[in-house]
Amino acid sequence: QVQLVESGGGLVQAGDSLSLSCAVSGGNVSNYVVGWFRQVPGEEREFVARIRRVVTSYLTYYGDFVGGRFIISTDRAKNTVFLQMNSLEPEDTAVYYCAAGMASGSSWTTYEYWGQGTQVTVSS
Repeated sequence: QVQLVESGGGLVQAGDSLSLSCAVSGGNVSNYVVGWFRQVPGEEREFVARIRRVVTSYLTYYGDFVGGRFIISTDRAKNTVFLQMNSLEPEDTAVYYCAAGMASGSSWTTYEYWGQGTQVTVSS
């Protein structure tokens, strides 16, 4: 059973950076598409980024709102996926979730496995 554990959330000021981690157990991170989503109360989960392995390299995809501010990456040795978030804005405040699955897509319904989420709060 694949399990995902997020960490790294917290309270920061606008313009600051934050790095989220998603530790994967029960499976090899390179065998899955791993994505980050975020959610605010009353709204649907929003696609942030995803990464998937293609032969010996990785392809990355980002939500339209990211605008080059975030970077998703994989550390195979640690079996962990990271989300580096720069130039954070108050609008980035949300619970951030890590997800994994066999298919690649930007819909949260694509993914079979989910972490518990980590809160990111950006003050103005």
